[in-house]
Amino acid sequence: MTEAVVRNKPGMVSVKDMPVLQDGPPPGGFPPVRYARRIPTKGPSAVAIFLAAFGAFSYGMYQVGKGNKIRRALKEEKYAARRAILPILQAEEDKRFVEQYKKYLDEEARIMKDVPGWKVGESVYHSKRWTPPATGELRPDVW
Repeated sequence: MTEAVVRNKPGMVSVKDMPVLQDGPPPGGFPPVRYARRIPTKGPSAVAIFLAAFGAFSYGMYQVGKGNKIRRALKEEKYAARRAILPILQAEEDKRFVEQYKKYLDEEARIMKDVPGWKVGESVYHSKRWTPPATGELRPDVW
């Protein structure tokens, strides 16, 4: 499109002959320019997030407390069963100890038969208090 058609001025020879047209605001003015940062409020508020987190934490601690009660009851049941079976286990251990001690004394008598004045089963320590032999003492082959 030519300038003659646009400006309705036919027959112009130069651009300098064109009238000056200056742009202006539209009637009523331009709308205000948005320069502030306006972030849309999407999602829950801070109070809602806090309440949800507090609720989740409270529920979790409730579950932990429930689990602790159950675990404590199971532990007490296990200890009660151990206390109930302890006399039987102690009797078996005492029986095993007596058998091993007899074997130990027989072995001691066999080994020390040539030593004059040796008393089988007598403690080499001068104490009035009886203490059971330490682990492994009843088995001469383990020394």
